[in-house]
Amino acid sequence: MFFIRKFTAYSRNNGYKSENFANFVPKLEFLMANILNIETSTSVCSVALTSEGQVLEHYENYDGKTHATLLSLYIQRSLKYARSRNMQLDAVAVSIGPGSYTGLRIGLSEAKGLAFGFNIPLIGVNTLQLLTVTTMFNHFIDDDNALYVPMIDARRMEVYTGVYNNALEPVVEPEAKIIDEGAFGDLLASHHMVFFGNGSDKAANVIKSPNAEFIPGIKPEALHMLALSEKAYREHDFIDVAYSTPLYIKEFQATKRKKKVL
Repeated sequence: MFFIRKFTAYSRNNGYKSENFANFVPKLEFLMANILNIETSTSVCSVALTSEGQVLEHYENYDGKTHATLLSLYIQRSLKYARSRNMQLDAVAVSIGPGSYTGLRIGLSEAKGLAFGFNIPLIGVNTLQLLTVTTMFNHFIDDDNALYVPMIDARRMEVYTGVYNNALEPVVEPEAKIIDEGAFGDLLASHHMVFFGNGSDKAANVIKSPNAEFIPGIKPEALHMLALSEKAYREHDFIDVAYSTPLYIKEFQATKRKKKVL
């Protein structure tokens, strides 16, 4: 089912094209939650406080390797904003991957601590879905049958990816994939496919199908988590505060230190 409802408050507040807004918010009669959103799956470190379909406060840093130093500061600032307006958090949402092993661990650890401390639910947001929603809301794709292909760089010619339709239903489940000129060949033969995310740049150099469209500059950010985190809150789709783990897709492999040759 294609997204049929326009969420005008969120669209207006974030500059999204309302005609692209999805059916994540099928009814506006309910009271939406106060959610602290945390995103650390890539080099971007970001936090956003959202409420009633609007982003109230958000912080981002794009320099990379700043998660350990900046995330706590951004959270403190957001909580200070909430206290100044007598707001109580209803949930904490965090991107659970795939993505950077270190970034995901830092983000989830902070989110777990907040959820436990405030005794509120913890929401896990799939990073590939987050990238897809960001693209849908910010770029008008005039094709109801288009397929969306988020890509997160996994070094060399490998990416974390999946394929989604315009109802955010998985056509191809999340996977680690080696990109070559034949990648997605069967789907590209019959579908307009939209590629984005920091892994799509290298894909653009090898995938040359006329049905492939590449959108640069799409990054996972906390302020774009709003639709997904509120949908999860409404549906009570929470993850375990104690035992949840990031969506790594493939296990971390530490490189062995080379022995010095005497």
